Amino acid sequence: MELRPYQVEAKQAILSEWSEGRRKTLLVLSTGLGKTIVFSSVTEHQVKLGHRVLIMAHRGELLSQAADKLKMLTGLDAAFEQGENRSLGSFFSVTVGSVQSLCQEKRLSMFPQDYFQDIIVDEAHHALSESYQRVLAHFPDANVLGVTATPDRGDKQTLGTFFDSQAYEYSMSRAIREGYLSPVKARMIPLQLDISKAGISGGDYSAADIGCALEPYLHQIANEMARYCRGRKTVVFLPLIATSQKFCQMLNDVGMRAAEVNGMSDDRSKILAEFENGMYDVLCNSMLLTEGWDCPAVDCIVILRPTKVRSLYQQMVGRGMRLFPGKENLLLLDFLWLTERHDLCRPSALIAKDANIAAMMDENLRNDEEVDILEAEEEAERDVLREREEALARELAAMRSKKKKLVDPIQYALSIAAEDLTSYEPTFPWEMGPPSEKQLAFLENRGILPDTVGNAGLASLLIDRLKRRQEEGLATPKQIRCLERYGFRRVGTWQFDAASALISRLAMNHWRVPQRG
Repeated sequence: MELRPYQVEAKQAILSEWSEGRRKTLLVLSTGLGKTIVFSSVTEHQVKLGHRVLIMAHRGELLSQAADKLKMLTGLDAAFEQGENRSLGSFFSVTVGSVQSLCQEKRLSMFPQDYFQDIIVDEAHHALSESYQRVLAHFPDANVLGVTATPDRGDKQTLGTFFDSQAYEYSMSRAIREGYLSPVKARMIPLQLDISKAGISGGDYSAADIGCALEPYLHQIANEMARYCRGRKTVVFLPLIATSQKFCQMLNDVGMRAAEVNGMSDDRSKILAEFENGMYDVLCNSMLLTEGWDCPAVDCIVILRPTKVRSLYQQMVGRGMRLFPGKENLLLLDFLWLTERHDLCRPSALIAKDANIAAMMDENLRNDEEVDILEAEEEAERDVLREREEALARELAAMRSKKKKLVDPIQYALSIAAEDLTSYEPTFPWEMGPPSEKQLAFLENRGILPDTVGNAGLASLLIDRLKRRQEEGLATPKQIRCLERYGFRRVGTWQFDAASALISRLAMNHWRVPQRG
C-alpha cells in the first residue's frame, strides 16, 4: 500500500528521532488516519535492518488487528505472546504481545534484555501504567515508539515523563481540512441532564452515578434520536451495560432498528457484522467500542457517557470520523450536561487547543442547530480575538488615564529641586538590582509613575524622600502632576495646604485658570 504524504512524513520523523538518540518517541495520529499503517511500515524497515520488533497492546482485538494489518501491508508474519501462545525462539522477527501476559515476572524473565531492538506500544496513552512500564524496563536499550490518537491521560500524568520526544503529530482539524477525515457537525440537544451530583471514580465521572442520572431522561433522548438520527448509521456510548440494554429497547420502541453489544455478549462479532451490513441502524454499547473497532460507514455518534477525559471523548467521536463512499459528514449529538465542574468534555475538546476558544465554541454551540466544528472554531477564535482586543484597548486606556495622574520620577525630582535624585547612580550591588514589587506599589500609590524606576536604589531614595516630604507637609506628587498640567511651575516647593487650596479653586472654576489682569 502506498503511504499518504503525512504517513511518509511520520515514518521518516520516527526513524530520524531514533537515529539521533531519542529512543523513546511518540506518534500522534487521530483515529482514522492509519497509525497501524505507519507503525507497520516502520516495523518493516527495522526488520530489514535485522531487528526483532515487539508490538504491544492491552486488548486481544488490537493484537489481532495489528498482526492482520502487518501481514496485509508488508507480508510479514508475527508470533503471538499471549495466553498459551509463546514467541520466544520463533523464527518470526515480529512479535505481537499482550501486556497482561508479558508483564508477568516469570514470563518476562525468560526474555534476554536485548531480545527486542524495537518496541511499538499501540494506544500509548496507557504506557505509563505499571504493567507497561515493567515490560519496557526489561528491555532498556530498545527503541520505543508510542502510537496514540490521544496524547493525554485522565489521571493527568504526562507521557513526557517517559517519552523523550514527539516525532510527529497530524491533528484532527488539519486532517479534516486536507480531506483525510470526515467533516464533523455538532448538535447540542437542549435537554438539560443534571450530573452535578455524580461522583468521581478512577479519574472520571462515576459510571454508576451517570447511569442513575440518565434514567429519567432515556425516553426523551430516544425520541430526540428518532428525530435527528433517522437515515444515519449511529453508535451510542452509554455508561453501564444495563443502561445500554434498556436504552436499546427504547430505541426499538420508537421505531429504530437498534442492537446492543457489551463485553459479555457471546454473539458480539455477529451483531457487529450485522450492524455493518445494514441490519441495524443503531448500535448501543457500554464503552466497549472506544478502541479497536472500525466501521467507516458510521456517520452519527451519540455521547450518553459524559466524561472529563479528553482522550476518551476523542476516541468515542473517532469511531465515526473515517471516510466512506457517500458519507457527507459525521453528526455528533451532545447534550446540555448540567454540572458545576469545568472539565466536562464537549465538542470543542476535539480540536480547540486554547481554553478560551474552547469555552467560546461551547457557548456558540448551545443553539439547537448543526454546526461544523471547524467553522465553530474559526468563529470562536474571531470572537475571542475581538474580546482580547477590546480588553487590551480598555486596559491601555486605563493605563493612559492612570499615567495622566502620575508624575515621572525625573520630572518629580526637577519639580522638588532634588539634585540627588536627578543625578542618582547606583553604587552597591543591592542598589543595582530591580525594584521590588512592594517598592513599585508604594511609589504608584503615592503618585509616582513606576515604569521608569530602573533599580532598587532609586526606588529606595524616592520612597525616603516621599516620606520625609509628607512629614514636612509639602505638596504630593499627585498635586504636583495636577497643577503642572495647568502651567504652574516649581509646585514641588509648595506646601500641601497651598497646593490643595489652589486645586479646589480650579475645580470650582471648572478647571479654567483665571487670566491675570
